[in-house]
Amino acid sequence: MRRGLAIGEVAARTGLAVSAIRYYEDEGLLTAGRNPAGQRQFEKADLRRLSFIMIAQKMGFSIAQIRAQLEGLPKGRTPNAADWRAISTRFRADLDRRIAVLERLRDDLDGCIGCGCLSLASCRLNNPQDRAARLGAGPRYLLGDTPDDVRREAGADEG
Repeated sequence: MRRGLAIGEVAARTGLAVSAIRYYEDEGLLTAGRNPAGQRQFEKADLRRLSFIMIAQKMGFSIAQIRAQLEGLPKGRTPNAADWRAISTRFRADLDRRIAVLERLRDDLDGCIGCGCLSLASCRLNNPQDRAARLGAGPRYLLGDTPDDVRREAGADEG
């Protein structure tokens, strides 16, 4: 009786390329056993782990962030619903933050890009002398920062 799934079977079940599965293994996101011939053998639970990896990547999480979450899963036994719920709880705050940013972009972007507005004082992209760069990279005001945040940061630099 076979103990696990061959890498080709896992690829067929998940839709991932064999090379991607090997990459995830190299990155420490899953661990394959070996059969007597030395071929990789995966547990059925690894299908769920790979599904989680695929979803998390599509949501923009990095391999390092995914690895950190998966490290919370038990070693030596198949993760159960409570184990996956714990990961969900840890992901929730970051997901809520990402959702808020996406909602803000959805609500503000259509009135911003190419709007031809005549008021630079209220423009969410106006960033004279690149002052918002003090707060980080990217379109800081569209990401939720405000000119007041820039002034506070400038004050902190001077103080």
